[in-house]
Amino acid sequence: MKNYIFTSESVTRGHPDKICDIISDRILDEALSQDAYSKMAVEATIKDDLILIYGEQNTKAVINFEDIAKKTLQDIGYKENYNVIVKVNNQSSEINNAISHPNGEFGAGDQGIMFGYANSDTPSLMPAPIFYAHKLAKQLELIQNKYDFLGPDGKTQVSVEYVDDTVNRIDTILISCQHTENIEKKVLNRIIVNEVIKPCINNNLIDNNTKLLINPSGSFILGGSFGDSGTTGRKIVVDTYGGMGHIGGGCLSSKDPTKVDRSAAYYARYVAKNIVANGLAKKCEIQVSYAIGKSNPVSICVDTFGTSRLTEKQILDIIKINFNFNLNNILEELDLRKPIYANTACYGHFGKENLSWEKVIKLKI
Repeated sequence: MKNYIFTSESVTRGHPDKICDIISDRILDEALSQDAYSKMAVEATIKDDLILIYGEQNTKAVINFEDIAKKTLQDIGYKENYNVIVKVNNQSSEINNAISHPNGEFGAGDQGIMFGYANSDTPSLMPAPIFYAHKLAKQLELIQNKYDFLGPDGKTQVSVEYVDDTVNRIDTILISCQHTENIEKKVLNRIIVNEVIKPCINNNLIDNNTKLLINPSGSFILGGSFGDSGTTGRKIVVDTYGGMGHIGGGCLSSKDPTKVDRSAAYYARYVAKNIVANGLAKKCEIQVSYAIGKSNPVSICVDTFGTSRLTEKQILDIIKINFNFNLNNILEELDLRKPIYANTACYGHFGKENLSWEKVIKLKI
């Protein structure tokens, strides 16, 4: 399709699934800050005042899981008392033996497929729907700290109209924000329009036909884990490309970088972004696959959706000259053994300039 409307959503830090992503990645960061070679796959689930932390680890780090979970809830803005149950075991020796090679290098922590995507919609080379959905969600969080009648939970959704496969206008903006009982809907609507939507969306993208839907359910008083349950890794479309690019078989948050679900997905984005940034295509998607215990990928596939003057084979040849999908190279080239992952847990793992897999390099062609 050349003319279409595409929609993506985002959520604030106070959404129960995002609470769990942040807890998981803060646990990972704590492990890596003490032991850069930590193997971690520790997830979280939350419902009401109960938090369950569970998974596997192989680390020298000493981690207070309960403190990290409770501090995360406090930082987000929840004041309730939470009970924390921890069930974290040591990583399976079979998996550890498979991925730890005698020469000190590592093989992939599991089999799987990963995707990386970029297009020319926005300066960050992220698709416009998810770009604006994240922007609105971040702005919503900012004003939540300003008004005491707003709660930490919130969601955004943006529908972008494309004409001739190019961003033309925004058709619909949807924002749902948690609030107290005493706020009038018209006051809330005015604040959201003036302090969330207008600062985030260019005037040339909004017209008289753009639909603004604010708390379409009527009210949103009960939020967070008391309004819904949450689990690590349930917002993978929000975490990646808003549905415009494919997603792989595993989530990102909670996993240390030897898990290719995370590190190879980052590297695939790095490659796809640089193909677009170097003017070789307007859109690019990379698929890569791995086998457990193996350092090199099983396959690499590229698709430029007919937006390149080069063939896919020529693009793949350029990729092989400039990039190395060996897991150990990914860990070194992107410097992934550092405690950087809490910064990725909310508002997307891609499109943030300070992340190593977002850097642009000059390609050898």
